[in-house]
Amino acid sequence: MLLALDQGTTSTRAIRFDASLRPQAVAQRELAQFFPQPGWVEHEPEHLIADSVAVLREAAGEHPIAAIGITNQRETTLLWRRDTGQAVHRAIVWQDRRTADACARLPEALIAERTGLLPDPYFSATKLAWLLDHVPGARADAAAGRLCFGTVDSFLLFRLTQGRVHATDATNASRTMLWNIHTGEWDHDLLRLFDIPASLLPEVRDCAAEFGTTDVLGRTVAIRGMAGDQQAATMGQACFRPGMLKSTYGTGCFALLVTGAPVASRHRLLTTVAWQLGGKRSYALEGAIFNAGSTVQWLRDGLGLIASAAEAPALAPLADPDAGVHLVPAFTGLGAPWWDAGARAAITGLTRGTGRAEIAAAALEAVAFQTRDLLDAMALDMGAAVTTIRADGGMAASDWTMQRLADITGCGVDLPEVTETTAAGAAWLAGLQSGLVPGPEQAESLWRRACHFTPGMAPAKAAQRHAAWLDALRRTR
Repeated sequence: MLLALDQGTTSTRAIRFDASLRPQAVAQRELAQFFPQPGWVEHEPEHLIADSVAVLREAAGEHPIAAIGITNQRETTLLWRRDTGQAVHRAIVWQDRRTADACARLPEALIAERTGLLPDPYFSATKLAWLLDHVPGARADAAAGRLCFGTVDSFLLFRLTQGRVHATDATNASRTMLWNIHTGEWDHDLLRLFDIPASLLPEVRDCAAEFGTTDVLGRTVAIRGMAGDQQAATMGQACFRPGMLKSTYGTGCFALLVTGAPVASRHRLLTTVAWQLGGKRSYALEGAIFNAGSTVQWLRDGLGLIASAAEAPALAPLADPDAGVHLVPAFTGLGAPWWDAGARAAITGLTRGTGRAEIAAAALEAVAFQTRDLLDAMALDMGAAVTTIRADGGMAASDWTMQRLADITGCGVDLPEVTETTAAGAAWLAGLQSGLVPGPEQAESLWRRACHFTPGMAPAKAAQRHAAWLDALRRTR
């Protein structure tokens, strides 16, 4: 058996897979988020490790486990004491926008050339600099080598191995805005730019590698896989060939188009590491949408418009299809291809006839419109349009949402039989290092399609509706 730990933004889960990557058991715990100020988002580090240990034990049971793979919310930043493993501050979550002003002063060309990223609070570097500047004594302790930095994967690994291993993998390193994606090394110019001591940084390893062992299951088990959640989902969706695209609709939406070689985007997409195996990196273009499923959560928890997330796709078919209502979910700014940290959410087109159904439909349609924005930018960068989306994530459970995604983008939408693609990717990496699963060339045989959605809207109508969306989006900036 292979065990995957999937530490996400709103939940922590562990899934036990067999060697064919079929789920055998799932354990999950909800994860609290903290919002100490507008635009600030934090997690309690001890919740991250306690929940991880609990779900690993529950999912494993007494079954023999060959290896563990870890996948995680990316960019979320932690700083902890090397001697105790105790964090010196709450984790600053990828959604957090507290460093927007600092990002506005950064050299965009240098950062894009070295890291494939754009200056934005989304990434780890400015979060780490903020911690060093605002936690009393942090800079002195960092200079003395007493602190460790890491994204969630590194923190969990450090604690699971009782401080024996301080490491990350190339996909997570590529999201810090500190790692050179071309040389595969921490970039000394960027470390100087952010005033970050190199002693804080984890060792960067392949995605399938030996990451030490843990005894939290009551027996010694090797940790042999690690990848950021979106890259893990790309591998879980068996998108290994250039031109293949997966799009995950969870708290946010993240679309990765595999390119093989690095492609410098001319349309404000990100160039990122898709995976690193055997010391060789493969790359992808990525578009990030900050709010997808979180918009439905806002309808439920913020507005009280629905009692459960499942109500939104049930209400949406009842909406007037020509109502012209748009919800632009820029609650934490806009991601790709706009990268506008100052944008804020808006609902446009409201009339006295607007009801719950129209707003629910607008919330779900926003995912389709934002995906089209990403795919249009990708087509311009690559000179060829994407024709098929391999979709996953919680919102993919809604047939209405997936059909509207196909309609607005003009792409076929495929859903996999194994919906836990992020965890499946982590399990595949652990299995690959253990010699239990096929390599990338043969791994597509493990992927099976559950259903397909074909575009049903006339292209002219889809273009007209997209133009109305862009008008609504301009009003938020």
